[in-house]
Amino acid sequence: MSWLGCWLSPSQRGWEGDDDLADQLDSLLGTGATPLLRSLPVDLAELAGILEGDPGYGGGRIDLTTGAAWPEESIDYAVDAGAEEEDAADDPGRWLQVNCEGSRAGYQDMELFIASVDDPGQADHLAIAVEGRGAFRRFKDVLARWPEEFQRWQAFSEERQRGRARSWLASAGYRVSPASHRHPGM
Repeated sequence: MSWLGCWLSPSQRGWEGDDDLADQLDSLLGTGATPLLRSLPVDLAELAGILEGDPGYGGGRIDLTTGAAWPEESIDYAVDAGAEEEDAADDPGRWLQVNCEGSRAGYQDMELFIASVDDPGQADHLAIAVEGRGAFRRFKDVLARWPEEFQRWQAFSEERQRGRARSWLASAGYRVSPASHRHPGM
């Protein structure tokens, strides 16, 4: 797969979350039905960070009033520090719980990316790098040898993470608000 895989229309590419994005785009363009999902101004990169973070840190929450995605340790810290929002942290109607799903999907992204590398020597180096513990660090260290491939990886990885976050959000009954409707601080 070349750069083209990142630039196909969401409905052609077939990645997780693409159908949700295509439906939302069709709705915004007036060429499709409006998905029956509540709008939420969430940052998909922040949500992806919680979803794909370390399970030892316990996931996080999305503030349904602002769309802000909060890792659980940040909420715990605010409560422990006696923040004014302590009562709000316990309001179940205000928060959407986000459970950490771990790094399995991120590892699969590395495997898919390796399969898309045109140079067999580079692909072999990357395949060796992802074996065993520390695969993510080694993969990035090896990939850093080839700046164009590293940039392609970053775009590929970020788009796949946003797609998974979009899909998770849709399964929870929400869709991302268009950028013009997001909270000013986001």
